[in-house]
Amino acid sequence: MLLEKDIEEQFGVSDITSQEMHMLIEQCGKIYQGRPSWVNEEDNIKTINFAKVICSETARLTTLAIGVQFNENPRGQWLQQQFDGSYFRLRHWVEYGNVYGTIILKPTGQGIDMFLPSQFAVTSVNASGEIDGIVFKDTYVESGFHYTRLEYHRFIEGVYAITNKAFKSATTTDKGVAVKLELTKWNGLLEEIAIENIDKPLFGVYRTAEANNVDLDSPLGLSLFKEAIEELKDLDIAYSRCTSEIFESKRIALVDDRLLSAGPGNKISNKKLIEKMPRFIRNAFSSEVKDFFQEINPTLNTEQRVVGINQQLDMVGFKAGYSPGYFKFDGRSGAVTATQVEADDRRTIQLIKDHRDKLEDCLNSLIYALNVFADLYNFSPTGEYEATYSFGDITYSYEFDKLAWWKYRIQGDVPPWLYFVKFEGMSESEAKEMVDEAQAELETPNLFEEE
Repeated sequence: MLLEKDIEEQFGVSDITSQEMHMLIEQCGKIYQGRPSWVNEEDNIKTINFAKVICSETARLTTLAIGVQFNENPRGQWLQQQFDGSYFRLRHWVEYGNVYGTIILKPTGQGIDMFLPSQFAVTSVNASGEIDGIVFKDTYVESGFHYTRLEYHRFIEGVYAITNKAFKSATTTDKGVAVKLELTKWNGLLEEIAIENIDKPLFGVYRTAEANNVDLDSPLGLSLFKEAIEELKDLDIAYSRCTSEIFESKRIALVDDRLLSAGPGNKISNKKLIEKMPRFIRNAFSSEVKDFFQEINPTLNTEQRVVGINQQLDMVGFKAGYSPGYFKFDGRSGAVTATQVEADDRRTIQLIKDHRDKLEDCLNSLIYALNVFADLYNFSPTGEYEATYSFGDITYSYEFDKLAWWKYRIQGDVPPWLYFVKFEGMSESEAKEMVDEAQAELETPNLFEEE
């Protein structure tokens, strides 16, 4: 929405993303940042920000032990450097993609940048519903001035065209006046680029796997927790009620004021005596003939409330794509074997596989774009490249793995020293030395053994 006026003015195109999608993206962003609309201090409704937990956990599992390896020629080595330089940001990027439904990764000339939906405007899609026209917005501040760059990508009769326009302003309310690229930090970029023989756009799109039921024509994805917004609200209310009950469950003793009398001849006043009483004692004035003492010790409904919280967690997790029981307020018992884990968490495994497929597709497009930029700006010698992906096993069990490797060792399928390196923390030389020493002792004849 921030780009709409500017892109119409500068390029004569409009943002095709609907108002409803923009509003939903903004709403999900606020929930993720811990600012949902239902937080109410007067009613003591806070947020535990479980939307952040869902997006973070999904990003962790999606990028678990991820690796991308390129071939060893100069072009492959340059691409490897680009990926390795952004490796530790990849998990963050995937998390943001889970929040906003879509992010775009694009080469910048100096590395890789991520763009949120608030930083780009989709102007056209191809017959497959994929983005083929887009305007990116990039900004920075220097010496009190705000610099903005609009970068327009599109196909024109089979030729891929990129237009860069830069602006300088003293405020953040408008883009300001046009300036030349060479007077900004983007001085290495060309103002107009036309590239032939391009098969697809020069950026990678990571979007969540679920279909968009808010705007069926939109190429953008939905937030991972979009279908669970109401349950996230109920979860916050349930948790807030539980913590409020605990906070308010103070022991109180109502004591007749006649029982708190200092007595005749005592120098301390009744008032001071009452002030020195423990905090849980409350002075009560009574008109009854007999004095009285009553203790109030509230009974907590924590157990019942935890059941309700877990019901909400189950519903939130299920709507986000997780197996029932994945998220628990009071812990979760682990499964015995990897096979059982896979059976119990089949829905979770499918969720992560779907997102890994989406991430791999995004990275393939990003690598393609990097390769084109390397040719365009002579970043590295020309050459073919090949990318190989690897991901960690989310059903991995250390104890199960250890038992399996011990079986391989006994069967002779792996050398014994390898087992000790993998599971006993030994170096390769230490393990080989220990195995050789043990083998030598077994082969040494016993001189005192009777024949």
